[in-house]
Amino acid sequence: MSTKDMIRPYGDTSGDGKMQLSFSLPVPADAWGKEAARLLLKGMGFDEIEVCSLRDLGEGFTHFIAYAATGAFVDPASIKVKVVETPVMDMDATDAYIAENIGRELTVVGACIESDAHTVGIDAIMNMKGYNHRFGLERYQMFNAINMGAQVPSEELLRRAREENADAVLVSQVVTQKNIHIENLTKLIELAEAEQLRDKMLFICGGPRISHELAIELGYDAGFGTGSYSTDVASFIAISIAEKQSAK
Repeated sequence: MSTKDMIRPYGDTSGDGKMQLSFSLPVPADAWGKEAARLLLKGMGFDEIEVCSLRDLGEGFTHFIAYAATGAFVDPASIKVKVVETPVMDMDATDAYIAENIGRELTVVGACIESDAHTVGIDAIMNMKGYNHRFGLERYQMFNAINMGAQVPSEELLRRAREENADAVLVSQVVTQKNIHIENLTKLIELAEAEQLRDKMLFICGGPRISHELAIELGYDAGFGTGSYSTDVASFIAISIAEKQSAK
């Protein structure tokens, strides 16, 4: 493949390698700290470095914004990614699909588990109003959507899922510091396996640092990250359950 086909950052001119970088360092907000930021970027292989903004964060930390150029590139042929491949239907089409291919209402139990108190993700998927002109699962005629809210222990989520004989469990993780989301998601799936629930229902996770590939690695059926909507999740649940039902 020709080098002109490689993927490079774009700033002022196509393929010029220019990038904007934002980061914090444990240095003062002065000329010394600014030079530390420049040298760091130089050590990372960047050229044409311009540290254009610095802001004192207090307690000896400074936030920097810099512009720099890199000679690095990506070969398109080397890109391999796992994504959810089920077709995406709108609400009415999903309801009609479930009625025709499954013939009953689907129960979905969702929550932000453990210490995570951020419900924006689970609410966007489940609440009736939804997000960005896409209604949540509560608005669907063929879904019984149970949103347990935030800071729900994994044990409580699984208990409710068992009680409701859920078809799917949705887990949202917004807080990701020190990879706490991976710890929480791993705990839930291990408990589900121990309670022999893992193979009885779909397990789906989502959040800003969740990808389908990560979800599969952690033992989930699917993962939905930034840019995902209720239509994506609802379609995946409906099609997956219909396929399982027809395979029996």
